[in-house]
Amino acid sequence: MSVDLLLGLQWGDEGKGKIVDVLTSSYDVIARFQGGPNAGHTLEFDGIKHVLHTIPSGIFHPKAINLIGNGVVIDPVIFKKEIKNLEPYNLDFSKKLLISKKAHLILPTHRLLDAASEASKGKAKIGSTLKGIGPTYMDKTGRNGIRVGDILATNWEEKYQSLTQKHLDMLKGYEASVEYDLKALEDEFFLSIAELRKFELVDSEQYLFEAQKAGKKILAEGAQGSLLDIDFGTYPFVTSSTTTAAGACTGLGVAPNKIKKVFGIFKAYTTRVGSGPFPTELFDDYGETMGRVGNEFGATTGRSRRCGWIDIVALRYTIHINGVTQLMMMKGDVLSGFNKIKICTAYQTNDGKMDYLPYDIANSGIKPIYEELPGWKEDLTKMTDVSEFPENFKNYINYLEKVLETPIKIVSVGPDRKQTIYR
Repeated sequence: MSVDLLLGLQWGDEGKGKIVDVLTSSYDVIARFQGGPNAGHTLEFDGIKHVLHTIPSGIFHPKAINLIGNGVVIDPVIFKKEIKNLEPYNLDFSKKLLISKKAHLILPTHRLLDAASEASKGKAKIGSTLKGIGPTYMDKTGRNGIRVGDILATNWEEKYQSLTQKHLDMLKGYEASVEYDLKALEDEFFLSIAELRKFELVDSEQYLFEAQKAGKKILAEGAQGSLLDIDFGTYPFVTSSTTTAAGACTGLGVAPNKIKKVFGIFKAYTTRVGSGPFPTELFDDYGETMGRVGNEFGATTGRSRRCGWIDIVALRYTIHINGVTQLMMMKGDVLSGFNKIKICTAYQTNDGKMDYLPYDIANSGIKPIYEELPGWKEDLTKMTDVSEFPENFKNYINYLEKVLETPIKIVSVGPDRKQTIYR
């Protein structure tokens, strides 16, 4: 059996959590393949909003197994709090949640290093969520990391102390200092490790191999967005993991030839959290309205998101590098009431017109070239079928589908799982 893949095509916050929740009824296994608690996947149903950080977005469905893959980095403290927040819903985690032994652990000192590193950058800050993600991935690639499976070993605390001491020595080298109470951090950390041991820790790549062999349907869930990819994103203003389709292979142990459908999710406009280039960013009433109506605040950090028109150049790029087979457009309802809708179709650069993403879009010489379509006034949030869409909204969707050369199969008109329309 094949594995389907779902990922974001912009700078994250596209609405992946909602769509995974919507699709889960068609799958047996939902497997998260990268990132850490810097992600915030928001799900809304039955009048309740849920924000997940580490746990896959299929957790509320009774039959689906949810797997945290080897490519994920786990903060035991945040994970424990996440589990506690889900207690009122009587979820049987012993049957529903598996954790890869090969996933790496975020230590308290990883978070301290993250804070010190970001503070030392001054005006050159990259906009880190300060969750310790970057330093954890650095230890992983530096072959110093501690994995979930290590907490079962007799020399677990020895490994912990060795790496922690290394981090404390590194902290001394930063220009900016951070205040901390290591004992208090460690007390909470070790209580959370004890909680983590209660879960089923598995050889996740073998589990997924057996699941495929048994004919199980698997959906791989990504975090962040393709423009934050460590290789193909707007470097250095990126995350520390592979957020593109390739990350599902390395983050789960799934072979490339087993991936079938690639679902690409994008907003009807564009947002970005933190620092970094953003060619179509708006600083006018349109941008303010997008942020206010779209409730554009980070689910993890609470930071307000920068807003702008949709960027076809960037979207076409991420569709290509991911091999997207179908698109899902989110938050079309936010644009209701706009007299005009602008679409960036190319960039004007010092070297002329460019219709592909260049090496460095931080170049101040880059300016978006727009085409303009008429907007729509109608409220989309109560609509349940494509036939109800206003003509100008249909034209917008059809225009995007044509220039992106990829079918738009789902249109979301609100945060609730019921506000999801198939085309």
